[in-house]
Amino acid sequence: MSFGELACTYAALILHDDGIPITAEKIATLVKAANVTVESYWPSLFAKLCEKRNIDDLVMNVGSGGGGAAVAVAAPAGGASGGAAAAAAPAAEEKKEEPKEESDDDMGFSLFD
Repeated sequence: MSFGELACTYAALILHDDGIPITAEKIATLVKAANVTVESYWPSLFAKLCEKRNIDDLVMNVGSGGGGAAVAVAAPAGGASGGAAAAAAPAAEEKKEEPKEESDDDMGFSLFD
């Protein structure tokens, strides 16, 4: 992300937080007040983006990725008993035992001896 993009992003967030309509002129004014020099096209690009998008949605979904696709389990055509067996298989996989942690007593010494 370039310095101009970052400055315009902060300016747009400030305007949104104060409830002021986001326009290219207001973004440019905030950027100029911060003594930051940006290319002349950045404020207008961010103003157009803010017109088309809901800023609250952008802020709330900033860390959410696309995620994985949902996996469908196909049940065999044998009826309900086949479906029950397919559902029981993933449950059995979840019950794997984790190795026990070793305690200080097993080593014959302690950290504070």
